[in-house]
Amino acid sequence: MIAVLDAPSNLGLRPPREGHEPGVRRLARALRGHGILGRLGAEDAGRVDPPPYLFGPDEETGYLNGPGIADHAERLASRVGELLDTGRFPVVLGGDCGIVLGPMLALRRRGAFGLAYLDGHDDYSPRRDPSAVAGRLTAGGMALGLVTGHGPGALTDIRGLRPYVAEEHVAHLGGQVEPEDVELFDLAAFDASRVRRFPIEYVREHGADAAARAARDHLEAAPVDGFWIHLDADVLDRSVMPAVDSPNPNGLSFEELTSVLTTLAVSPRALGIDVTIYDPELDTDGMAGAMLTDTVVTALCGRDDIDEDDEN
Repeated sequence: MIAVLDAPSNLGLRPPREGHEPGVRRLARALRGHGILGRLGAEDAGRVDPPPYLFGPDEETGYLNGPGIADHAERLASRVGELLDTGRFPVVLGGDCGIVLGPMLALRRRGAFGLAYLDGHDDYSPRRDPSAVAGRLTAGGMALGLVTGHGPGALTDIRGLRPYVAEEHVAHLGGQVEPEDVELFDLAAFDASRVRRFPIEYVREHGADAAARAARDHLEAAPVDGFWIHLDADVLDRSVMPAVDSPNPNGLSFEELTSVLTTLAVSPRALGIDVTIYDPELDTDGMAGAMLTDTVVTALCGRDDIDEDDEN
């Protein structure tokens, strides 16, 4: 059975303006407002609230809200673990990308698992000049690096379980490189990693369905007990998903994303999904959120956990 769990953490993003918290904390409420719970025929698994958002730097971890992120990850991991242990398929509504630490920590406690990472950015490459953002690195922008063990132990080695997922057990789909990325990040680190990459160029050449099948094949062939799906809404093109902090100039259409998610979600080895980065404050008419909800519902309707009669 599908269980919808709210994890409305915005701790992994910088303030969009002075004194204002990132609006991704409203993602879960927005998708629930579009009927995701009833349309999935899902169990309401409640919510795991984050600690208060702090605007100042954290010098100890180097990450904005670092201690709060670690605390939330542990509590989210416990709740996701409870759902997994009772045979549920968790749909975790974020939140920034940093919430993926919780589900991956939950799985790491249970063995070796994989990760399908759908994102318009790599979320792995380190800053060329970290001193420029000392104490203000963002877990949202480095989430894949963190779950694969790169970063401060407070975030990457909770309970001595580093890494939460091995690089070779990750399939990253939809990434692209913008000129600003080349300037700010050491992209060679991602290129040299063992992460299996299916960038936007691969999607354009082979098609979204073929790219998703290749990613799924990689994860199903890995020596793991299943895999988690991470969805960052900025994998979508900015023409259809402008309501993110870093709109994507060369992303997927909703139709392509639906194909990708469906192919991944129907795998018997898919264990759950988190949805992140959509910001309702940037979606004035609510249409982007409605389409995102439609996409997730359509993709998950192919699973055996859902009774299609409950969609409406």
